[in-house]
Amino acid sequence: MGAVATNRAYAVRIPAWSGDRLRVLRLLLALCAVTAFFATATPARAAEATPVTQAAYLADRLRENPVHVTDQLPREIPRSTAPDFARLAKKTGVPTYVLVLPTQSSTDGRQLLGAVHDRLNRDGLYVLVDDSAVAEATAYGVRVPADAASTAAMYELPYDAGPLRSFERFVDVVAQGGEKATARAEAARETYRDDEPAEMYIGPSDRRNQSFVTGILLTGVPLLILLVAGYAGRGRRRSGAGRRVPRWVVPGAAVVTAAAIALTATVVFDQTRSSAAEPPTPADLSARVDRVAAGLKKDPVYADPESPRVLDSRQGDRLRDRIRNFRRSDGGGPVYVSLVPQTPASESAGDSWLFAAAVHAESRRDGLYVVADPDDGTIDVYNYGLRIDADRLSFDLPDAVTFGDSRADEADDHLLGERLDTLMTFLDKAPRTDRPDFESTPAAAPKADEHTLPPLFATDFWPGLFVGAFAALPLSGVVAGVMWIGGRLRRRDPAPEPTDVLPFTAPTEPSASYLRRTAYTELTTLISEFTDPDDRTRAWDHLDAAMLLVDGDPDRARAAGTAPATLVAVIVLARAGRAALADDADDTDDADDLRHDLCCGVNPLHGPAVSRHHVRVTTEGVARRLLPVCEPCRDTAIAEPGGIPGRLLRLPDPSLGNSRVPYYDATDGPLTAVPHGIARLIDKVRETAGVH
Repeated sequence: MGAVATNRAYAVRIPAWSGDRLRVLRLLLALCAVTAFFATATPARAAEATPVTQAAYLADRLRENPVHVTDQLPREIPRSTAPDFARLAKKTGVPTYVLVLPTQSSTDGRQLLGAVHDRLNRDGLYVLVDDSAVAEATAYGVRVPADAASTAAMYELPYDAGPLRSFERFVDVVAQGGEKATARAEAARETYRDDEPAEMYIGPSDRRNQSFVTGILLTGVPLLILLVAGYAGRGRRRSGAGRRVPRWVVPGAAVVTAAAIALTATVVFDQTRSSAAEPPTPADLSARVDRVAAGLKKDPVYADPESPRVLDSRQGDRLRDRIRNFRRSDGGGPVYVSLVPQTPASESAGDSWLFAAAVHAESRRDGLYVVADPDDGTIDVYNYGLRIDADRLSFDLPDAVTFGDSRADEADDHLLGERLDTLMTFLDKAPRTDRPDFESTPAAAPKADEHTLPPLFATDFWPGLFVGAFAALPLSGVVAGVMWIGGRLRRRDPAPEPTDVLPFTAPTEPSASYLRRTAYTELTTLISEFTDPDDRTRAWDHLDAAMLLVDGDPDRARAAGTAPATLVAVIVLARAGRAALADDADDTDDADDLRHDLCCGVNPLHGPAVSRHHVRVTTEGVARRLLPVCEPCRDTAIAEPGGIPGRLLRLPDPSLGNSRVPYYDATDGPLTAVPHGIARLIDKVRETAGVH
């Protein structure tokens, strides 16, 4: 009876529980189930969609091998050079981790190395090498002169030395230790602050120029020898002078000259390559295409793991959804997006069309291939087998999608997520064609050995042979003419330069040969013009003083060993004497006599002065001297006072070796009297010679 009562009690409660409370219970159970589902399924999907960061990927590569060489630069740094980088890295004496990557404008190298170190969690020297040189180096937990080594490698090598040689120089400086490395870096910075070292390689156009010049010389010079020798021989026969030369001498000299030119050219133009890059292997050239094609088989959106991420998880999921919807649409199909840099050093030489064609050929899947460059932000679309006009994709795609706008240029990610979404909208609305369309075949990439220079005796060498042969004919005529004119001039007495051009032709640092030649010409001309010393007393004083300087022998003016200051004094006196003769002949007044008594004190070779003027005689300070000046020097002193020091006559100072100083400081002889006038110069000469 008690049991029955108990069962009834429960029987009464069950209907009550199965009412509102039961519905509440079911709702709670449903919420728990939904929560459990999202707690397990959603995180898993998020984990799959969340991209692995660039630093994490690179850290994983260094965990496998301390040297990682990218597959994106086979034309400059083939992956097959990784053992060379590893061999050099061992010379640093500390754990060294090397990343060889394409240049990335949006990524700071030091920050990237720091992020890689944090994920790898290993102390050592971390080095980032780009496609030209060591780009960054940082030491973590070890003491090495990383900064000094980077500086030395940057300054000591030309820009075309190549990344491997740059890393080699970097390692050599690191191995020297802190003090030597710092000193070397400072020396390199000081030496090459303004001018970097000479280039190490030449280009194909330079080689063609070398070949052309070699061809010209190889035929032009020997033929010129034959023609000029023939002309000279005829001249000797006409004059009856000289001995007969054996007939074989001239042809033999031409043949020997041709052989010497050919041999010298091969020694001087010995370059064989236009770059430091080693030739890539077929595996080097196909590695990246294989990687991208394999990635697109797993996911229609492939983001290069070595590059900074330009699509976040939300943008990536939306892009995949839109690709999935487009594939299911009428006339749609597969879309494969490659977020991969296109550099000139890649297997496709930076041609996105060639890259897309290679990936399509490797994957063997038709569809639209989208190549989005995360570095420069360009987007290109290529059709392989969908019912969309390929020309429409090439010419009708908005520039805002293909190249971006100002906002895209300023953004680190180039707004690629937004622009790819716009691209999918364009594809959704694009008219369909009756038949599938295909891109045409792109032009082939440059040869793998593109850095090998052609032989010297090839390309433009052959045209050079013909040009040299034809050029020898007129050139021999020119040489013959010069020889004839030179012979005539040697038979004529030289004439002095006109006085009015002297300020423009006279040198400021004359050579000894110039002074000897000019002094002899001026002195002998004065002697030839001087006919009546009794009537020209003033001119006689000039001639007498000039002859005292050469001990009475005009030939001493052109003899070696005569002091430059003495020669200048002879020139000044001879010119002043000729001017006095001209004045006497014209019966000029005393004012003209006074004018011809002053010689330009800035440069006595300028000739007569027109006035006296305070001029600046040094570039340091404001030191001035009152000097007679010619008209051009006076104009310079007024308009540009700082230009006078550059116009001063400078002569060698025996006490300073080859150094030159202003003429009035280079000697204590008569020339120092020039600023005081010709009359004072004559008196000084006579005082020095002991004549009264």
